[in-house]
Amino acid sequence: MSLQALYAQIAQQEWIEMPTGWGQGRTIYGGLAAAVMMQKAVVTINDPAKRLLSTSVTFVGPVQEGKARLTAEILREGKSVTTIEVRLWQDEAVQSILIASFGVARDSSIQVHQEMQAPDYAPPETLFRIPAQFKLPECFDHFELRWADLNLPCSSSVRPDFEGWCRFHPDQHSDREFQLADLMAIFDIWPPGVLPMFQTLAPASSLTWTVTYVHPVQHQLHDWFKYKVITDHAADGYSTEHAYLWDAENRLIAMARQIVTVFA
Repeated sequence: MSLQALYAQIAQQEWIEMPTGWGQGRTIYGGLAAAVMMQKAVVTINDPAKRLLSTSVTFVGPVQEGKARLTAEILREGKSVTTIEVRLWQDEAVQSILIASFGVARDSSIQVHQEMQAPDYAPPETLFRIPAQFKLPECFDHFELRWADLNLPCSSSVRPDFEGWCRFHPDQHSDREFQLADLMAIFDIWPPGVLPMFQTLAPASSLTWTVTYVHPVQHQLHDWFKYKVITDHAADGYSTEHAYLWDAENRLIAMARQIVTVFA
């Protein structure tokens, strides 16, 4: 099932079918769960004038392939900002929750532009990609990742973090206009920043994920984006990190902060 077909289901019905081919360990890829909840938020609000300001996702339990139910509740609708909560249900239990704030542009004399500047990477086609024989989780088949910093997962590195290019894989997804839900899907595809420090493969999963939307996505699905992650703190089985996503023209698209549960 294509993402477009999945988004169409969300627009038409409460129950959807979580597709095959998006597995990540014992659960569906978290970026896909976030994407379907974001699409539910967008179609529920149904106001193109209101753009996403920020969203917070809590991954409560593992989402599986098959039937899932999406419910949405508008918590408050003000003159400028609408706040919405979306829940993803399976087996009569909440498995993921998204809270998002959408707002219209307002006149303001306050202008500050101190956002993180985009790094200067070599062209993506010249950079390293992890070979297929390494058998990454199947959700990675939907994306292309090119590593500008060869600090690879499970390499016993003395430091965390990495950076590089990413896009939806042209062999898996037809080119089309990029949607807000697609942003949630691609932003989450990079592994946690501490994963290069792992000596062997071990679980690590997102617990909470907060995304701030900076510049509107006005791109095509096959366009490349730059990514960089920075780990702030890791101890006692949890890691806190923040990450950035820029487009190929070095516009900051979104920032994220994440807490990761670490089993290593």
